[in-house]
Amino acid sequence: MQLILGFIFAIVIAYLAYRAHSLNQSGAYAAAFTGTVIFGIGGWQWAILLLTFFITSSALSRAFRVRKQGLNEKYSKGHQRDAGQVFGNGGIATLFAALHFFFPGSLWSWLGFAAALAAVNADTWATELGVLNPGSPRMITDLRKTVEKGTSGGISVIGTLAALAGAGLIGVLATFLGPRPTSISTGLIITLAGLAGSLFDSLLGATVQAIYYCPKHNKETEQHPIHTCGTPTTQIRGWHGWTMIGSILGVARLGQEWCFYLIFLLRKRCKRETQQNNTG
Repeated sequence: MQLILGFIFAIVIAYLAYRAHSLNQSGAYAAAFTGTVIFGIGGWQWAILLLTFFITSSALSRAFRVRKQGLNEKYSKGHQRDAGQVFGNGGIATLFAALHFFFPGSLWSWLGFAAALAAVNADTWATELGVLNPGSPRMITDLRKTVEKGTSGGISVIGTLAALAGAGLIGVLATFLGPRPTSISTGLIITLAGLAGSLFDSLLGATVQAIYYCPKHNKETEQHPIHTCGTPTTQIRGWHGWTMIGSILGVARLGQEWCFYLIFLLRKRCKRETQQNNTG
């Protein structure tokens, strides 16, 4: 019954997002699929985390349009998300929701789900709010080098704080909505995992993500093979075929891996302190 309700709820949300031009047709189909899995298997707690990411990211992509003028030509995608972006952002989270079906009593599936969403939420907030930074961003691989706003691999103070806030929002919700009581330290770990995922995305953008060059405007861009002006673009750095979608998936994966690693260290420390108290 819950799966049927999840399917209906996901269809409604995907349709409304499509009508609001937050998703194109392929993005709506992808959102309906991911939503059905997450809503139908996880339940309302899982749905709230997913909706928090989707609503805030969609709102931020539309905000501060004046400050973002001229930046869209750098990105391969606009504010209207397609199937690739939906699966890129929600694919890892959907996988953990599916695993929850086979391991319904496990806490790790919830933590992996939350960490994956914290990572992509942090990355989205950093991208959308980083344009508000008064100065030019700096390349993460060389902090002495300033780059144009919107350049892949660029980081700024405002963008990093926005990433921390985006991950923190998911971390707080995950702490209070978890299937079993979780400590504040767990929410902090999810937050730090999300921030680490966002910074990792910047590292991927500066090293392996394919970046192209438009000779007409003398600018870097993610658009290939044709720039918005109609000029063919040529690759100048990164790995051929490694797109923004690959980076997003890498962010989500790293976020949940960091979450598991930090929780492992925390539990190991707590176990050691418990043994010391017992022997004392």
